Amino acid sequence: MAEEAAVRAQADTVRRLKQDKADPDEIAKEVAKLLEMKAQLGTDEGKHKFVLKTPKGTRDFGPKEMAIRERAFKAIISCFKRHGAEVIDTPVFELKETLTGKYGEDSKLIYDLKDQGGELLSLRYDLTVPFARYLAMNKITNIKRYHIAKVYRRDNPAMTRGRYREFYQCDFDIAGQFDPMIPDAECLKIVHEILSDLQLGDFVIKVNDRRILDGMFAVCGVPDSKFRTICSSVDKLDKVPWDEVRSEMVGEKGLSPEAADRIGEYVQLHGGLELIERLLQDPKLSQNKLAKEGLGDMKLLFEYLTLFGITGKISFDLSLARGLDYYTGVIFEAVLLQQENEHVEEPVSVGSVAGGGRYDGLVGMFDPKGRKVPCVGVSIGIERIFSILEQRLEASEEKIRTTETQVLVASAQKKLLEERLKLVSELWDAGIKAEILYKKNPKLLNQLQYCEDTGIPLVAIVGEQELKDGVVKLRIVATREEVNVRRESLVEEIRIRTSQC
Repeated sequence: MAEEAAVRAQADTVRRLKQDKADPDEIAKEVAKLLEMKAQLGTDEGKHKFVLKTPKGTRDFGPKEMAIRERAFKAIISCFKRHGAEVIDTPVFELKETLTGKYGEDSKLIYDLKDQGGELLSLRYDLTVPFARYLAMNKITNIKRYHIAKVYRRDNPAMTRGRYREFYQCDFDIAGQFDPMIPDAECLKIVHEILSDLQLGDFVIKVNDRRILDGMFAVCGVPDSKFRTICSSVDKLDKVPWDEVRSEMVGEKGLSPEAADRIGEYVQLHGGLELIERLLQDPKLSQNKLAKEGLGDMKLLFEYLTLFGITGKISFDLSLARGLDYYTGVIFEAVLLQQENEHVEEPVSVGSVAGGGRYDGLVGMFDPKGRKVPCVGVSIGIERIFSILEQRLEASEEKIRTTETQVLVASAQKKLLEERLKLVSELWDAGIKAEILYKKNPKLLNQLQYCEDTGIPLVAIVGEQELKDGVVKLRIVATREEVNVRRESLVEEIRIRTSQC
C-alpha cells in the first residue's frame, strides 16, 4: 500500500536524523509529521486488513467436532460420577507464585500475563496445582473431585497429534488420608473404564513409583542434586531411544557414564508382579529404603488391580518417570498402542492419552502451617482422544447429528404458521426438543428434506383436517410411516418413539 510505504519512508527519515544527531527542532518536526501520517492511516477503516486465523496452537470447533466432543465428555463425566466424584471449578489464571516451581523443567511453558492491578498472574498450566491451592485455602482434608476445564501451555504445538497451546483437561482426584493403594487402584480402574468405553483401540497403562525411581538413581550413583533433572531425561524414553537419553544425561547433564549405564540396565525392564518380586530380591534395590517402600506398595497395587480384573492392561515399567516435580509415589500413564486403520494411509499414533500419580506434598506447599493432604489423581488427555475420534469419523464417513431435535413441527398447507407456533410451544413447554422452519408457508417437501439432512427422526404435521379431528399426523422419517395421534397424547408418543432411536 502506497500510504504504508510512505509511513515506512518517514520512519526511516526520523531514524536517520536521530543517528546523525540532527537539530532537535528538525527531528521534532519530522516526528510530528510521522505521527500525523500514522494517525491518518489508522483512521482510514478501509486500510485495516485483519488476518483471519486463530492464534498459533489453537483451533475452532464446528458443530460436528463439538458433537464428537460432547459424546466423549459425556462418557468421561459419567465415569467420574459413577465413582462418586463432586465437581469444582477454579479461575483460568492464578497468581504467578502459585504456579512457580511446581512443574520442573516444564515451568518455562507457563503463560505469564501482564501486571494487572498490582498482581503478577499466569494462565493455569494444569488443574492439579490449582486444586492443591483450593484445598489449602479452604482447609479441605478430604474430597473426591473432578474438574474439566481449559489449561494453557506455551508449547510448540503439534496439532495433528492433538497437542495445543489451549486445551481441555479432565481431572479426577482423591484427597485424604486413606489406607495405601486403594485410591490409587481406583484411579487406574477409572482410566481403564474410560479408554474401554470410548473404544479407542488397544492400550496399556504403564505404572511406576517415584520412590522406586529415586532409589534406583541412588544405587546407580546419581547425586541427589541431579535426581529431578535425570528423571526428566528418563521421561523421554517413550519418544527417543536409550542411546539419545544416555548421551543427554552424560553430555548435557554431567552424569558419569558408569551411572548412566547402570540406570540403563533398570529402565529397560517392564512386566508385572513377577518383576516386582524379582526387584524386591535385587541385591542393590532391596537395600534402599525408598525403593523397598515403593516396591512394597507396587505389589499391593497389583493385588488390588487383580481384584478389579484389569492387570491385563497394566505394565510395571521402570522407564516411566513423568517429569513433573510434585509426584511423590505411584505414577502412571496410559498409552494407545499402534492404531490399525484400513481407511487411513498412516496409522493414527498419538501416544499418551492419560497420566497421573500420587502427590502427597503439594497441598502442604500452600498451607501456612505446612499441613499435608495426601492426594492421588488422573488427568485424561482429551485433546488427543478427540483427534483420534475425529480422524476415525472422517475415515468412516459416518453421518453425525449435530443437534438433538426430536421432532419438526410441519404443515402441509398454507396459512398454518400460527398453529405450528402453538404446537411447537406446547412441545417446548413439555420438555420436547422441537423445531420449525422459519417460513410462513414452507413446502412440505422442504420440511421433510430438512429432517433427512439433519437426522431429525419425527415430523409432527398439522393440517386443516387434523385440527378439526383434534389429532396430529406423526411421520417417522426413516420408514415414512404416518400415524394419527391425539393432540393430548402427542408428547408421550414422541417420548416413546425417540427413546427407541
